[in-house]
Amino acid sequence: MSFSVKLKLSFMMFLQFFIWGGWFVTLGTFLGNNLNASGSEIALAFSTQSWGAIIAPVFIGLIADRYFNAERVLGVLHLVGGCLLFLMSQTEVFSVFYPYVFCYMLVYMPTLALVNSVSFNQMKDTASEFPIIRTFGTVGWIISGIVISYIFSWDSIDAIASGKLNNTFKMVSLASIILGLFSFGLPKTPPFKDKQKNFTLSDALGLEALKLLKDRNFFMFFVASILICIPLAFYYQQANPFLVELGMSNATAKMSLGQVSEVLFMLLLPIFFIRFGFKNTILVGMIAWVIRYLLFAYGDVGDNTLMLIIGILLHGICYDFFFVSGQIYTDLKAGEKVKSAAQGLITLATYGIGMLIGFWIAGKISDTFILEPGKHDWNMIWKFPAFFALIIFTVFFLIFKNEKIKYKNQS
Repeated sequence: MSFSVKLKLSFMMFLQFFIWGGWFVTLGTFLGNNLNASGSEIALAFSTQSWGAIIAPVFIGLIADRYFNAERVLGVLHLVGGCLLFLMSQTEVFSVFYPYVFCYMLVYMPTLALVNSVSFNQMKDTASEFPIIRTFGTVGWIISGIVISYIFSWDSIDAIASGKLNNTFKMVSLASIILGLFSFGLPKTPPFKDKQKNFTLSDALGLEALKLLKDRNFFMFFVASILICIPLAFYYQQANPFLVELGMSNATAKMSLGQVSEVLFMLLLPIFFIRFGFKNTILVGMIAWVIRYLLFAYGDVGDNTLMLIIGILLHGICYDFFFVSGQIYTDLKAGEKVKSAAQGLITLATYGIGMLIGFWIAGKISDTFILEPGKHDWNMIWKFPAFFALIIFTVFFLIFKNEKIKYKNQS
């Protein structure tokens, strides 16, 4: 792969996740302050990610993989997305905002698979080349938080009160349009599926991998993957409003420290996975959720600010040691014939079903513990996902049996 192609793919990944991180992190704060949305309404907005994740495989299988070049579909979707993001910035009531964000997630979530397709099509050694390209996506997410907090200060207390968080949508709207136009100049990625082969919904959703659930260990992992997304949803939906409500300065940029730790622990994951095995790796990921939420429950912006920062930094362990190690485990358990279907099934279970349930519960819990308008009992709110994650940890520890799995990089 030439240097110019690497540069193009890196810039594509940078913008792809700059766009997502530039509005999704502060979404809960924006909805609560700009649109006076309730916890349930905020949960409804976040759940559009899950609907996008459920519908995206169908779109990719039916359209992108069969009839059109991936880079062209990517360009069109980001141009449409840019328009929707701008419309979102102009809304003043939730009833108008919701259809826009719902439609946006329907066009954005398929692009996550499309940028991977464009990248993979140019690579000879995916294992060594893709992580470097994908890292620029994480950098894009981090930079979006820095821009919001340190360059424009849109998430400062005064700026939030004056409604300036809507500027985040304008910023990523412009980025989306730039990426949309840029995509048409990406390397050609023609459809790779046989047009004569009939498309089936079960193929798109990975349902052919359901036979893996006959394996007791994989079934336990599958159920745990759905359930752990309930605590995960609390972080995505509530962390930024929580930090802002406590009065933390530059909360959005500080939350990007979680992505920094994600990169660092990604490098440590293969070593830990090989040395300690899948069960111990995923148990570390689970207990990290418990510790993170207890730190949030008892942390503050005074003497205990460090507790909040450590909670944010635990994101690398929380995410990598459970979700990434789970993807590796799924790949090794599934085998060549159904490994793609198995990954699709896990994605549907986590970002689809699990997050959908999690966002709904997080919204209900936050509404239950409102002390007064704009004030919540965060101690009680964070104890719920901590306790729930502890239950999942305990059950998984007792039921999941150790098994020897040969990691692909082992000699």
